[in-house]
Amino acid sequence: MHAEAASNLLPVLLGCRKHQRDSQRELYQQFYAYGMSIAIRYADNEDEAIQILNDGFMKVFNHIKKFDLDKPFKPWFRQIVVNTAINHVRKQKKFKREVQMDEARNISTDEDILSKISYQELMAMVQSLTTAYRTVFNMYVIDGFKHEEIAESLGISVGTSKSNLSKARSKLREMIQKNLNARYA
Repeated sequence: MHAEAASNLLPVLLGCRKHQRDSQRELYQQFYAYGMSIAIRYADNEDEAIQILNDGFMKVFNHIKKFDLDKPFKPWFRQIVVNTAINHVRKQKKFKREVQMDEARNISTDEDILSKISYQELMAMVQSLTTAYRTVFNMYVIDGFKHEEIAESLGISVGTSKSNLSKARSKLREMIQKNLNARYA
């Protein structure tokens, strides 16, 4: 965070520590879009993303005194929203369907396809994956979790995490190919 942005945020954070509604509102407004960009990747729909984000903000407001004011706020906030989303998914119990590792196929990567579709199109495709596939994909590819961490966080096996990632990539590849075929046919 730039020094100027940090200095502007400090009074807001201090106000939040004192449970001042204006400061909480200001923090919410400043970080709403950023938080939604994280929550929507894990949610089935916008309403669910809003619920995840609001739960995340409640955690921020309840634990703001634990935040080290000498550190940047954004990574701390991001981690809270990611963890809140993971907890939400876990509560939904949508990971009971385990997929066997032997069903997963090794799929080659073809990154030049991605240059032909927009970010919005790609995110819509990720959003359309099943909750299990989407969550593992987000945690591994976007948020940088290891399969062991994903398995522990979601209460699934490492093999299921790897399988879900493989299947998510396969489904995304199919969707991208259909999108490109429809566009250039």
